[in-house]
Amino acid sequence: QVQLVESGGGAVQPGGSLRLSCTARGFTSDFHTAGWLRQAPGKEYEGVSCISSRDGSTYYADSVKGRFIISRDNAKNTVYLQMDSLKSDDTAIYTCVMVQSCSSIATMTFGGLEVWGQGASVTVSA
Repeated sequence: QVQLVESGGGAVQPGGSLRLSCTARGFTSDFHTAGWLRQAPGKEYEGVSCISSRDGSTYYADSVKGRFIISRDNAKNTVYLQMDSLKSDDTAIYTCVMVQSCSSIATMTFGGLEVWGQGASVTVSA
């Protein structure tokens, strides 16, 4: 079965940067449509970003537009989320998810066909 392995979380000061990685293992073809959602302490889950395997189109939540960039490296079966200008509101557990369509992440609607990563903790504080 396919497993998603996340890395790149950690602690950073406001204004700093982190890059999350999500690598599909046990995967014998190009990386599929995938992205991240997050859950901040005391908050509900929200879709953060997604990149389509079909055409490379991307989705970003309004809260991260202009600060986060999602990309993919098919040869490495990996997607990346470059997070710049981080602020305290970005503190959350970030979970990578492989989906059928980026609409799943954009609308936070999942139908049971997704593959989930283990989560990566991101803490932004002074």
